[in-house]
Amino acid sequence: MIDWASLDTVLLDMDGTLLDLHFDSHFWLDHLPRRYAQIKQLPEQTGYEQIVPLIESEKGRLHWYCTDYWSNRLDVDVVALKREVRDRIGYRPEAEAFLRALHRSGRRTVIVTNCHPDPLTLKLERTGLDRHVDRVLSTHEFGRPKEDRQFWVDLARREPYDPERTLMVDDSLPVLESAADHGIRHLLAILAPDSSQPARHHDGTLPAIHHFDEILPALETVSRNG
Repeated sequence: MIDWASLDTVLLDMDGTLLDLHFDSHFWLDHLPRRYAQIKQLPEQTGYEQIVPLIESEKGRLHWYCTDYWSNRLDVDVVALKREVRDRIGYRPEAEAFLRALHRSGRRTVIVTNCHPDPLTLKLERTGLDRHVDRVLSTHEFGRPKEDRQFWVDLARREPYDPERTLMVDDSLPVLESAADHGIRHLLAILAPDSSQPARHHDGTLPAIHHFDEILPALETVSRNG
């Protein structure tokens, strides 16, 4: 599925790729609406009715991922509320083994995430994920999300890479399509980003896996052979 010998750089999404998306799904669709209702002294159902449509209305834009934006708009401390459920932050199956094998293989490994820097710090504190990679970059540093094709142009100035020798791994098809439009040749979709949800349907348009154990043996062979 992946020709590791043709790769110098691996760009990795974080939430839903390396980390279980269940934390974010639970927070935005359950914990935040419920706690918002409690803080504002509203019926719990009203919290869901107000918050979930607001979140969905920003999908695909940088605001969707921005805790500063939501804290200001909702008048609650979103990062503090995230800390209340930080025990749900965790790795996806075989993600750590995959990262260790990538490191041994000598490929440059960079996390490129839409996560805002504040919850990103929380997740790194919880998982130590940054110790497994060469660099962690948040799209908020660039002012545009990965769904925006211009982001990849800006990224190449900050973190030079050869699109022909780069792999992008992400659970978001719009992100992978944006990367492909920019010329990134090697793409891999994650079909089971959230452990609490069934795997997504795969139409075969992109190479895809459910979990990293499907590609780990080949990568470990490359890692052993140098």
